[in-house]
Amino acid sequence: MKHLLLSGAAVAAIACFTACNQGQQRTNAQTASPDAVAANVDSTVSPVQDYFDFANGGWIKRNPIPPAYSSWGIGNLVQEELYKRLRTINEKAADNSADPTSKKIAAFWKSGLDSVRLNANGIQPIIADLKAVDTISNTQQLIQFAAKTQISTNAMCDLYIGQDAKNSEAIAVQLGQGGLGLPNRDYYFNTDQRTTQIREAYPSHIAKMLQFTGLDSAAAKKAAASIFQLETLLAKSSRKLEALRDPEANYHKMAITQLNKIASNVNWISFLQQQGISKYADTVIVGQPEFYTALSNAIKSQPLETWKNYLKWRLIDGAAPYLSDTIANTDFAFYSRLIRGQDQQKPRWKRVLKAEEDAIGEALGQLFVKEFFNATAKKRYEELVEDIRGALKTRIEKLDWMSDSTKQKALYKLSRITKKVGYPDKWKDFSAMDIKNQSYYENARAAKQWWHQYQINKLGKPVDRTEWDMTPQTYNAYYNPSNNEIVLPAGIFTVPGKRDEELDDAIVYGYAGASTIGHEITHGFDDEGRQFDADGNLKSWWTKEDEKKFNDRAAVMVKQFNSYVVVDSLHINGKATLGENIADLGGILLGWDAFQQTAQYKKGEKIAGYTPAQRFFMGYALGWLQHTKKEALANAVLTDVHSPAKFRVNGPFSDVNAFYEVYGVNPGDGMYRADSVRVKIW
Repeated sequence: MKHLLLSGAAVAAIACFTACNQGQQRTNAQTASPDAVAANVDSTVSPVQDYFDFANGGWIKRNPIPPAYSSWGIGNLVQEELYKRLRTINEKAADNSADPTSKKIAAFWKSGLDSVRLNANGIQPIIADLKAVDTISNTQQLIQFAAKTQISTNAMCDLYIGQDAKNSEAIAVQLGQGGLGLPNRDYYFNTDQRTTQIREAYPSHIAKMLQFTGLDSAAAKKAAASIFQLETLLAKSSRKLEALRDPEANYHKMAITQLNKIASNVNWISFLQQQGISKYADTVIVGQPEFYTALSNAIKSQPLETWKNYLKWRLIDGAAPYLSDTIANTDFAFYSRLIRGQDQQKPRWKRVLKAEEDAIGEALGQLFVKEFFNATAKKRYEELVEDIRGALKTRIEKLDWMSDSTKQKALYKLSRITKKVGYPDKWKDFSAMDIKNQSYYENARAAKQWWHQYQINKLGKPVDRTEWDMTPQTYNAYYNPSNNEIVLPAGIFTVPGKRDEELDDAIVYGYAGASTIGHEITHGFDDEGRQFDADGNLKSWWTKEDEKKFNDRAAVMVKQFNSYVVVDSLHINGKATLGENIADLGGILLGWDAFQQTAQYKKGEKIAGYTPAQRFFMGYALGWLQHTKKEALANAVLTDVHSPAKFRVNGPFSDVNAFYEVYGVNPGDGMYRADSVRVKIW
């Protein structure tokens, strides 16, 4: 999945890209407007020394990060346009009470904006659950409550329903590690200054939140210390970020009776029944069995009172964004200001739009695409996908390190990749979602309950491969290995403030073809994706020799990215980011191969002083136009499988031979890497 994509609300009226292989003529009026890439250049920086700063530095200098954000870039610019359009959709929905979907949208919107009601309610929306915790008198009741409320708390573990990695035609109940209040297990153990500061502040934050639930200061402080100790116990048996990227090592299918043996202090049949899962829950897929053993032991070893306070903490932590300003601001101060460096809360209406996107975003999407993304635009990007697919086909055929046997299977998998562009062919039915004139928290919980039941309803039924896991207005994209598909929402294809005729093919092939379409297709052949076959099953289809050659080449990339220092003494985690780094490099190569077939590349005419070849690389860099606060960078190094934006440009470019030829990169230049250490995979 792409992260912080340049994407955004692909609004056709603002920026529909050109169709593939069509040269463009720039009119005088277009020439008068700022060039989409040249306007961002910092001419004081040499492209052979630091390409990211060269291509994006001018814009970054002129555009400081606003106080309500921890980073600022092209994705934010697109999001601002998206916010305005979705706000209009909500306001129109409020005037259209006859339409059931519009009625739900309007009810959610109004409940989130009603700060007077929110502040008057205070803790009331969760008071019944907090009182229920007080009545818990034994472990069995504890587990039952945790199961019943997990959609609101994510307490103890991570339960979800999805395709069986080794049988993509089946939906299965899956259990992963979870239950932590800090972003991941490394925050409990790393000793660098930033992480240590966050860890030391965490118990104090828990105590502040527990005081909202009715505990006095002394009791809250004591409870917070025991909760931190409990979570640290769970963190010790949680896997590191890079370890979670191995699909084979994180797949353990077992009978529920076997789970009861490795985690015997929990009655898992009862646990699943409390979730509403019973009929199809005789078998589960456990990601990290050792975590469940540790959880079971902790349930027995830790005092019941600690667990009860933990549940209260998880309740208010999960509910905080939907409660009073005082509670929401306390939550913000720790998770957003301290951890990510965000100085101010975003306006309430923007926060409500984000919550609404999670709750009923596809319903908004139906209204969105009618106005902003038509069938013509959809067809254009479907054709661009085929250009990129063809480029990878040619590359696979020419590989000198892969055997013919594996090549044929790779080509078959490539041919079977499904493309989903713009918006779904069929929409979800939200009529049963109980959003109405009630509190903001109740509407958010109703949406979560609907989604929980929606997933449960999949059990025992054929997999619906037409389903989308992103809304059309999302500025992101993904590759789903179980469906062997790339999903490209309408929101992915926008250059903010530019119309189609202002974008030459060089920008399009760099910005959309390389950093989005090529990136997602390459995910089917990265370190994780390559382990799934054409039907979406986790199944080895490589010869042992080819697998070793791939891993040897991937190890070169791990070493390359391990060497990059992001902030302070924190290096990129080359293993954790490997899949995204491979996809970035693959996307650039595929976009470049496809671009060379266009009329613009062949003509070689300059625009705004730059050749088509230069503008291709500038177009790719445009996709990562952003700068980020140090706090957010440090958080990303520990929690994100994507490299920071600067390294998603400079890192892969230094492995692309065409980049050296276009810019004349030589030994001693900042962008130079010796040919012997350049990554060569696809």
